[in-house]
Amino acid sequence: MDWKLLLNPAAGRLLKVSSLIAFVLTWAADLALLDRCADPYGSPTTWLPVYVTGPLVGLLALGLPRSAGLVKRVVAAVAISLATTVWTMVEPSGLEWWGALETAGLLVLVVHTTGHAWRPGLATAYTLTVTVAILAVPLRSGSRGAFAAGGYVLTIALAICVVIGCAIRSLEVRRERAVHDVRQAERLALARDLHDLIAHHMTGIIVQANAALTIKATAPDKVEPILREITRSGTETLESMRRLVRVLREDNHAALRPGDLLTELADLVSAHSTAAGGGTPAQLEVTAAARTARLSPEVEVSVQRLVQEALTNVRRHAPGARTTVHLDVDRAWLEVTVTNTVPGHRAAVPAGGRGGFGLLGLRERVEALDGTLSTGALPHGGWQVQAAFPLAVPADSTLQADRPGR
Repeated sequence: MDWKLLLNPAAGRLLKVSSLIAFVLTWAADLALLDRCADPYGSPTTWLPVYVTGPLVGLLALGLPRSAGLVKRVVAAVAISLATTVWTMVEPSGLEWWGALETAGLLVLVVHTTGHAWRPGLATAYTLTVTVAILAVPLRSGSRGAFAAGGYVLTIALAICVVIGCAIRSLEVRRERAVHDVRQAERLALARDLHDLIAHHMTGIIVQANAALTIKATAPDKVEPILREITRSGTETLESMRRLVRVLREDNHAALRPGDLLTELADLVSAHSTAAGGGTPAQLEVTAAARTARLSPEVEVSVQRLVQEALTNVRRHAPGARTTVHLDVDRAWLEVTVTNTVPGHRAAVPAGGRGGFGLLGLRERVEALDGTLSTGALPHGGWQVQAAFPLAVPADSTLQADRPGR
């Protein structure tokens, strides 16, 4: 099944295996009931729901084939079920059981259609379509009593499946809203940073312009270098605005001024080592190219934010792991990599509770700066967070460098 809420791949695999086992056991019950019939193979309408219709609908409910979307699977399952029901009514066989596997598969599809992130009207339409196929199944028995009893049981089962689907839909809506809020908060934080950084640049431009006016009469030969510096600062400011022009900013925020990046990163790594304990220190590795690289102020702030978030995740999810923060330059890109080894012990509940949206906010921030972010497990069992940020280059530069591989 394709549950969006199951963010943990292991939980998703466990659900698929459990569903497959349940369907196999249900099919075994169908086969046992079929063997108890007086003449189980006397008419195709007797064995068709057990040997053909049931397995087909079960596979569609499990999400097979994978290439088929939910709409195709729902339409195929409903068509198969209704066709079998009509054929059974046209050529009655006295069958008292209509197939548990087929019914279970249709009920699972009801959960899918109700919980899917369609518009409410579309979800209702598909749910009603599957409901009609389910409630028509008891007609195969040819008995009013069996139809009434089966309809009553199936109505209760349908109600339960609809409630489960609505609960899943509600949780998915909440998750999407939380994702949206995290992205919006990160955009507002970027806007605050941009506001203060540009204010810092403009202050320097104004100071240099006043200096040029002051020395124009006494030292005209020194005016041209000042004007060139003003041009460079103005170009960097416009480049920062271009990257984040669509980001909205919020009032009542605390001012932020860029400090020395390497000093800030060293402080973060030192604080992490102290918190993690002397036996598992973190270390900062900066290549010579990275030390001399020229970064825009918003990139410096984002690098500091990324390292801070990565170290926080190590403390929460991998306490005691050895951590390395590595900065390097590859052509026109600054590569920031934070890796940690396998922890000595893994806490059942991360310190501070479960979050899950920190990396999402980082991705929003990095991509807003035309960078890339990748995270994942390492072959030896550790974890790695890797980001690439563009270096500050003149606006008229013709250098076009490819982004490092993710």
